[in-house]
Amino acid sequence: MPELDPEVADEVPWSDRITPYDETHFVTYMRLLDAEADGADWQEVAQVVLHRDPVSEPERTRHCWEDHLRRAKWMTEIGYRKILSDDRDKLQ
Repeated sequence: MPELDPEVADEVPWSDRITPYDETHFVTYMRLLDAEADGADWQEVAQVVLHRDPVSEPERTRHCWEDHLRRAKWMTEIGYRKILSDDRDKLQ
């Protein structure tokens, strides 16, 4: 079972496959997508979901939010197929 509120990196480790980071952050991605669909303020979402402070670190926070949201959208467009075909980056 994935963690419900895992720590996040400033940047998503990008791959054309499902990564261990993705598997840990499936819930994070869903929360970001839900928040966007609800029209939630990105700063509040970044604070609650990503544990970043948009007041003291606005650029870092915005970049983290954008990067994770971009990966979340990739998961809905491409990544889900890779889950079904087990196309994953494996831990060594």
